[in-house]
Amino acid sequence: MDKHYLTPLFSPQSVLVFAGNLAEAENAFAQARALHDNLTAQRFSGELHFVDIHTSGTLADLALARADLAIIALPHDEVSAALEVAGRMKCKAALVLSTGMGADLSAELKRIARRAGMHLLGPNCLGLQRPMTGLNASLAGPLAAKGPLALVSQSGALTASILDWARSNSVGFSAVVSLGPNTVVDLADVLDFLAADAQTQSIVVYMEGIGNARRFMSALRAAANAKPVVVLKAGRKPAGNAAALTHSGAKVGSDDVFAAALRRAGAVRVRSFVELFSAAKCLASRYRPVGKRLAIVTNGGGPGVLAADWISELGLTLGKLSPAVAEELRPHISPLASLVDLIDLGEDAHPDCYTRALEAAAKDSGVDGLLAIHSPKHGTDTMAVAEALATLKPKLRKPLLACWMGDTAVGSARQVLSQANIPNFRTPEAAVGAFSNIATFYQNQLLLQQTPPPLSHLAQPDVEGARLLIESVLAERRKVLTEMESKALLAAFHIPVTQTILARNANEAMMIATQLGYPVALKIDSPDISHKSDVDGVALNLANATAVRDTFNDMMQSVARLRPDAHINGVTIQKMAPTRRGREIYVGLVTDDPFGPVIAFGAGGTMIELINDRAMALPPLNQFLARSLIERARVAETLGEWRGASAANINAIEQILLRVSEMVCELPQLREMDINPIIVDEHGAVAVDARIVIDQAPHSARDYSHLAILPYPAHHEQVWPLRGGGQYTIRPIRPDDAQMLQALVKGMSPESRYFRFVSSLTELPPGMLSRFTLIDYDREMALVAVHQTREPQDDGSVSITERIVGVSRYVTNVDGTTCEFALAVADDFGGKGLGSRLMLSIMEVAREKGLVEIEGLVLVNNPGMLRLMKSLGYTIKPYAEDADFRLVSHPL
Repeated sequence: MDKHYLTPLFSPQSVLVFAGNLAEAENAFAQARALHDNLTAQRFSGELHFVDIHTSGTLADLALARADLAIIALPHDEVSAALEVAGRMKCKAALVLSTGMGADLSAELKRIARRAGMHLLGPNCLGLQRPMTGLNASLAGPLAAKGPLALVSQSGALTASILDWARSNSVGFSAVVSLGPNTVVDLADVLDFLAADAQTQSIVVYMEGIGNARRFMSALRAAANAKPVVVLKAGRKPAGNAAALTHSGAKVGSDDVFAAALRRAGAVRVRSFVELFSAAKCLASRYRPVGKRLAIVTNGGGPGVLAADWISELGLTLGKLSPAVAEELRPHISPLASLVDLIDLGEDAHPDCYTRALEAAAKDSGVDGLLAIHSPKHGTDTMAVAEALATLKPKLRKPLLACWMGDTAVGSARQVLSQANIPNFRTPEAAVGAFSNIATFYQNQLLLQQTPPPLSHLAQPDVEGARLLIESVLAERRKVLTEMESKALLAAFHIPVTQTILARNANEAMMIATQLGYPVALKIDSPDISHKSDVDGVALNLANATAVRDTFNDMMQSVARLRPDAHINGVTIQKMAPTRRGREIYVGLVTDDPFGPVIAFGAGGTMIELINDRAMALPPLNQFLARSLIERARVAETLGEWRGASAANINAIEQILLRVSEMVCELPQLREMDINPIIVDEHGAVAVDARIVIDQAPHSARDYSHLAILPYPAHHEQVWPLRGGGQYTIRPIRPDDAQMLQALVKGMSPESRYFRFVSSLTELPPGMLSRFTLIDYDREMALVAVHQTREPQDDGSVSITERIVGVSRYVTNVDGTTCEFALAVADDFGGKGLGSRLMLSIMEVAREKGLVEIEGLVLVNNPGMLRLMKSLGYTIKPYAEDADFRLVSHPL
């Protein structure tokens, strides 16, 4: 039960191939013949059997056979029958390579596979390759070379092109998967498998759209947490979006939102086919995340300057040697060399100069990556310089990239670099772009590690009051809130707003303005008008009652003339914000299909569309994510000290973003929100205007099902008494629990570790540790028991040490209704009731998720665990697949 559910598809031990009668070459199906040639061109590590349902015996005879995977390459009218036979033969997975199949026939295949419990890849795809086992179940040409890189593509043409490129660039693959538009096994399933695949060290994805945002984000985050993931997505512009939708049949959504989703998932996005290859070169070299500072070592100023320009263009930082390191390097290089910005070694730089310079840069704490640029010149040995880099590379702990300028004169040197797994490029721009991908991965990994709860640490909002307001508006069959209603909703979440009062005639306007105090602002109040200034619906800095009266009358007449269709409630009066040097910013909400609600931030005011400054992030947010969102917007450059104006209060902006995140999480009825402008200065921020659009929400949205990323489930945190005295806390696991979880495993006895992992491991491998601590809280859950130790110090203070003393977890099975559990308790905390409480708590979480049964495997020689299961009411019975285990289960 510890194997991934797609193991029969991607790592089958036995394969049945339904390819018709291949003996008659003239009558053989063309795709079947190509499949046969690809399957038999090399030795497959498992069993391979070809079946013709017309000549291989009766259906009853065939049903006696067993296989992990069935591969079908038959004419359309024979595919369904073959899939039925595969189901009767108890095949656990099926691959249909027949192409050109319509939606109706594809739907029929899905029904057959679902009824038989098979995982179906295809139809209308090129299939899959697993070079490590010699399985080429594809129509994509010869089997790729072995390597650590996995390729997943929603385009058959691009799959074939990438494999062709890889053959001539010495890039090997652990897996190649082509996905069609009608497949049951989708991108999320494949990513989920590759995240745990020991053969795969990095993943390259070409995609056009997704089906379910929550499943996609869950799988992508799990994969990116375990290994680098690079994504090339089609449809960046409207024309491409339309084409992608037509081609793949999947949901595309806004490109800005998709980019925000990839950042939040910890993946890297590339924007061109060429860039995908560059990223593949770096990933194939097994580089890990680094910072943004790239040092350039060159023998020519021109190429170095081009690289430096591109570093600035991509938002990277030029890595410079510290004075101490530069002084140490100086005696070993030419007197004419420059170390001020670039490390320009001069035209006569020999291999030892490159070696010395790269070693110096590698040990400098101000450098994260190294780019060696070499231009062939008279008297220089390009091959010797390349060999020097190849010798140096194993000693370096920072990424090393190379750019050998030219063509025929440097061809052999490039081969030396490639054989040493040094990514090398023909232009400085391509090399810098490749390093940018590595640096972006590091930055996005920081976003991935964030697990915010739905409500921040700020004062508790009036959620029920906000829901009542929304329900009253929906009861009136309205979806657009008035300005006053919008501000009331913001105020319920403690977002500062200007006091706003509605006037229905000129006399009311004058009295309200006098009470508020001058100067005041007047704004038309209409649910039908989004941009008030476009219809002369805004007047500012009115200083007296006469101006208020005249402006009220003029505004009502002007709006009635320009927008006769609009319903006008009246005019709102508010006191002018007192700040003189405030900046105008915007915070908003958009609802994307398929990713749901997304928070936007940027420059505000009347020119918001013209400036078009909008950074986006998926909720929920915490302070780190809010600050990252602010920094990505261009308006961030104006928030510091500027021309005598004090720096804006960034904390106030962060708090507004956190409050908007709370609104998005707790109010699934929200569809659109424009808080514009928000005026911010050194003292704080205040929302001057707001427009909110709402709609009905399903009851399930109360469980945050409307969000693409589930918030940290803080409500599961509970404090329990410890048998024998003291207490402990049970709460969902967090990524920053990794060290404490590792300490728990290391501290267990060898027997206890074996009972838990059925392995002799002494500690969790890095990949497993990451996978255990960063979970999506949706399809899986892990609860940790945390015990605190308090020790008085000599200075009178108390030192508090936290320790994880137990963990229970479940993972939802592929059927979506049952789950599998695991339990571990520290040896010195055994017999204190932790095991029972952790199991009862994890069962309660699973029950709350709507699962109907929880099950697990327990070793026969683990009597303590079996006694615990019996005491909790679990059914214990033999496990058919392995006599060393007992299958325990409990209905929920």
